Amino acid sequence: MLAKIIKELRKKHKVSQEELARQAGITYSTLIKIESGANSNPTMKTMGKIADALGVSLDELAGRT
Repeated sequence: MLAKIIKELRKKHKVSQEELARQAGITYSTLIKIESGANSNPTMKTMGKIADALGVSLDELAGRT
């Protein structure tokens, strides 16, 4: 579910995976693993960085809104 939400939000904001990783201050490979579902349990710090880069809350990123 997290992978799908991040991918949908990223596409909604028209940002590439490389650009989102850069904006979030995480490695491209980390983002790829999260979006593909290979890492289904990223740290809260990483999720916070992605949420900030996408301009959404952690709740929205987690699908709670």
